[in-house]
Amino acid sequence: MIIYMREDEIIKACGAKLLKSAGNDREYSISTDTRTIKNNDLYLPLKGANFDGENFIQEALNKGASGYFTAKNTVFENAKCIFKVDNALKAYLQLAGYLREKVNPKTIMITGSSGKTTVKEMVYSVVSQKYKTVKTFLNHNNEIGFCQTVFEMSDDTEVLIVEAGMRGFGEIELISKYAKPDFAVITNVGTAHIGRLGSEENIAKAKCEISKGLKENGTFVALNQKLIKDNIHFSGEKIFYSLNNVKIIDKSNSCTKFIYKNKEYELSVSGDFNVENSLCAIEIGEKLNIPYEMIREGLKLYRPIEKRWEIEKVGSFKIINDSYNANPDSMKAAVKTFIELNENPVVILGDMGELGDNAELYHREVGKYLSKFKNVKFLLVGGLAGEIGVELEKTGCFVKYFDSNKDVSCYILANSNLGNTIFLKASRSMKFEEIIENIKRGII
Repeated sequence: MIIYMREDEIIKACGAKLLKSAGNDREYSISTDTRTIKNNDLYLPLKGANFDGENFIQEALNKGASGYFTAKNTVFENAKCIFKVDNALKAYLQLAGYLREKVNPKTIMITGSSGKTTVKEMVYSVVSQKYKTVKTFLNHNNEIGFCQTVFEMSDDTEVLIVEAGMRGFGEIELISKYAKPDFAVITNVGTAHIGRLGSEENIAKAKCEISKGLKENGTFVALNQKLIKDNIHFSGEKIFYSLNNVKIIDKSNSCTKFIYKNKEYELSVSGDFNVENSLCAIEIGEKLNIPYEMIREGLKLYRPIEKRWEIEKVGSFKIINDSYNANPDSMKAAVKTFIELNENPVVILGDMGELGDNAELYHREVGKYLSKFKNVKFLLVGGLAGEIGVELEKTGCFVKYFDSNKDVSCYILANSNLGNTIFLKASRSMKFEEIIENIKRGII
């Protein structure tokens, strides 16, 4: 059941000034979207670079909203109640922070250069075996996504899982301040978004802001990585996990079995990096007193979200689509796993975004790493991906270059003997799902 707020709670939470009252016995839910507004909602008009929600207040009222927030002293007579705030986003955060404290679930906040959405989904799969749990939807991991997640809670929510993304300094600290997590998780520190922060050291500092709101009696959980250890400043309990403490006992494209702390676990996905991610879920599960059998079952039931190691049969081809996102570290790990598990592998790689002035260098580093793998056909789409091929060709790897998704699709269809298993990896902006659709249609 949605949590409702009275006028006095709203005023207490965000310091709003009441311009018009319908009485404190009325309770309201909060909405920021006129497309989904419901009766008894209060419309909170957020402002973006290209829109101002205050322009849609009347539309919200026409669709049934009881009232609204305003930073401009805007008054519409058909509103039952009106709240004046200085800044709508700040008010949204304050309201979310108030609700989080009111419901008081165990709160798990997760960030990292890569793997944070996967870890969030794995932790949810484990924790929800025992507790009523709410998690961030897909990768809605900015401050607005945090607020949306909090407002998805009901009054009996026991665990709240918040994913936090980062584009610069201060963003993770802001979310942590309002989330006040019991567990703060950093999956790793790598080169994702290095174009914005300039160095891995700065990325580590920005990620470690997650501890700013971490409760004193909370737990910091992270990959056993020097960059994290050197930059985390938290005096409470710290848990560092590592793949070095794992024994892999079986793996395929759709299954990995491993032993951690003398206990056996199973994932329905492949890749050592996924095993590494699952260790965080195990550690948190143990801290929340979840029995081993439930933790094991939760991991076994985990399924990746769309475009993350998504296996699909398309005609005579088996295609593994891992093109939800990409950075140098995740590309190396994912391609390595695919090559090790498949005979005659075909790898289609595209550009990686947000790598800054050294983007060409980072693409070449990926090529240098992958050049040790032989009997692989590499198909590269895009200008930056072409830099991967520069290094691959130095060791005689099979490489072909393409300007577009259509071009590489045509090549695959014209060379049906190329190989039966194809792997796709690129940043989301490359829209690699078009390749799959093209092959399905036999283009064009």
